[in-house]
Amino acid sequence: MSLLAARDGVEYTINNIVTEDEEMDAFLFSLGCYSGEPITVVRRVKGGCVVSIKDGRYTIDNLLAEAIEVNVM
Repeated sequence: MSLLAARDGVEYTINNIVTEDEEMDAFLFSLGCYSGEPITVVRRVKGGCVVSIKDGRYTIDNLLAEAIEVNVM
């Protein structure tokens, strides 16, 4: 499932990044968002969500959230 469908406060494992946009892929990688890493949706905001990746919190838009495929840990 995509991160867009993930429940708030539940820790997931990133399974895959589905994008053909190299800039988007590089941006997500720079945040530490790549296969095997844990990710948690902290809360929803208008047009996106706040996620916790490693020791940081980031606001990502729905387009980025939809590109991140996750599995429940």
